Amino acid sequence: MIYNTATYDSPLGPLTLRSDGEALTALHFGVWKYAREEPEAERRDDISIFSGTAAWLGAYFAGRDPGPLPELNPQGSEFRRQVWAELRKIPYGRLTTYGTIAAALEERTGQRMSAQAVGGAVGHNPIGILIPCHRVVGADGSLTGFAAGLDIKAALLRLEGADLNGLYRPNRGTAL
Repeated sequence: MIYNTATYDSPLGPLTLRSDGEALTALHFGVWKYAREEPEAERRDDISIFSGTAAWLGAYFAGRDPGPLPELNPQGSEFRRQVWAELRKIPYGRLTTYGTIAAALEERTGQRMSAQAVGGAVGHNPIGILIPCHRVVGADGSLTGFAAGLDIKAALLRLEGADLNGLYRPNRGTAL
């Protein structure tokens, strides 16, 4: 399989896009901390999945409804894929917790789930923004880890109109 890569210049910094030629397999700010898990990729800007993703992101960052997601194909274990499917259910501008996701998975599968295991899977999400891991907060409502940093997470949530009162006090401003 040949993988392709392109860059999208977002208002919050460059995003790296990866594709298997048919679907988006990764989207992240800068160098993803799990990039070593990704196969080599050829730089290509002329693939339709990239132009479709760029259009979706353009609408998203403009504060408009971006419409249906482009075709996604995140690679990961069955457990991670289940967690990422739960992330896709989080409505735009809304927040949930790792524990809430664990409870939903436990109810659906009948298997015991921990918030920590869910957190590990959320942290390995290869398609940021479109699979909205930025909408997950700690049990106490605090903003928790995000590969691109908490400033970026807070900026994405502000863009979506999420209520961040009492959740986050940035050290430096990140504005949209």
